[in-house]
Amino acid sequence: QVQLVESGGGLVQAGGSLRLSCVASGLTIGGYAMGWFRQAPEKEREFVAAISRGVFSTMYADSVKGRFTISRDNVKNTVYLQMNSLKPEDTAVYYCATATVHTRSKSAYNYWGQGTQVTVSS
Repeated sequence: QVQLVESGGGLVQAGGSLRLSCVASGLTIGGYAMGWFRQAPEKEREFVAAISRGVFSTMYADSVKGRFTISRDNVKNTVYLQMNSLKPEDTAVYYCATATVHTRSKSAYNYWGQGTQVTVSS
């Protein structure tokens, strides 16, 4: 049974930082591209960042480029999202997910975690 469990969310002031973690079980993330998405209230789930399987190529949404960093530790079966210079508009539930290709397309991701809430106060 595949499970992705996110953690590290919380309440932070604007300008602050958080580090999200996503631990996988039931699969080896080394065989997958990994992505982070977010969903704010009454909005669609949107792409945030992705990291490839092999050479660890990364891609980011324009809204987070330069502030967020995605990384992975295949030994720990964990993917991370370091979020710096947080803004109130970053408030959302953040989800990690797996895909067989390195993409920002939500439809390509098959396994999803339950999400972790990030709230940024102004």
